[in-house]
Amino acid sequence: MSCSMPALERRLLGRTGFGVTFIGFGALEIGRDWGLGDEVQRRRPDEAAAAQVLNGVLDLGINLIDTARAYHLSEERVGRAISHRRSEFILASKCGEHSADPGTYYDFSYEAVKASIDMSLRLLQTDRIDIMQIHFGPDPERVLAEGETLRAMREAQAEGKVRFLGASPPTHLIGPCIERGVFDVLQVEYSLLNPAAGRLIEEAARRGIGVLVRGGLAMGRLTGKARALAAADTGLQRRLAPFLDLVDGDWDRLPEVALAFLYTSPGVSCVLVGSKSLDHVRAAVEIAGRGFAPEFLEAVREAVGRVAA
Repeated sequence: MSCSMPALERRLLGRTGFGVTFIGFGALEIGRDWGLGDEVQRRRPDEAAAAQVLNGVLDLGINLIDTARAYHLSEERVGRAISHRRSEFILASKCGEHSADPGTYYDFSYEAVKASIDMSLRLLQTDRIDIMQIHFGPDPERVLAEGETLRAMREAQAEGKVRFLGASPPTHLIGPCIERGVFDVLQVEYSLLNPAAGRLIEEAARRGIGVLVRGGLAMGRLTGKARALAAADTGLQRRLAPFLDLVDGDWDRLPEVALAFLYTSPGVSCVLVGSKSLDHVRAAVEIAGRGFAPEFLEAVREAVGRVAA
């Protein structure tokens, strides 16, 4: 890691005992076409560029990488590019949604999930995945109630293929996932623009469940990209106005406000930043590594409170 790069804070990931960096890496865009913009802007990088991003992420000091079977080439690229650096990072993946590039399909049956976990192990070139999460899709309540996916995951855990069990539920299913008492980690959508999960995150943490945040930058709507988006969306512009005031109207500083909000949110262990651009990830690391002035954190929380009132 460059000597000029500030060190990232590490936080306990619930009862797993892992110390995870506050910024983690979401490996969706290095394997699957995704994001804002036109077809070219959404296109996944080539193999060499993906490898550069993955190695660069580790060089920045990030120690958690989150991928999934549904991210098409992501697991394979993680395995090829950084399996030789396996001791440097905590590895999380997902099952239930399967790759059929360029699309995906859902199969939460015991047989499909067991086969998916074995495939993930092969592609990732590892003998154990640290966190295996349910990748919920349509009718998530049924998946949780039937228990076939969990049965396959627990069997993989007993076989030593998976260390800890997790889930990536929609917000309305966070409570039931907490109550099941079997998940060590929950990955939840949470941001300044979508703060509904706040109390559930706190409850999960009280129960010893580690919390990974996805969508913390709202898919670019809490970055400099928001200027162009807001020009055609007066609702977004109105919602961002109180937060822009905190940074003197500088759209490029919106990530500072977004990360400050997550930094002070009780129960948040790690914020996943997903990008095909290493520069975008580096910018988040620099913001978090510098830390936040107490008065800035207070101003952010006050602004959030006014918006919520």
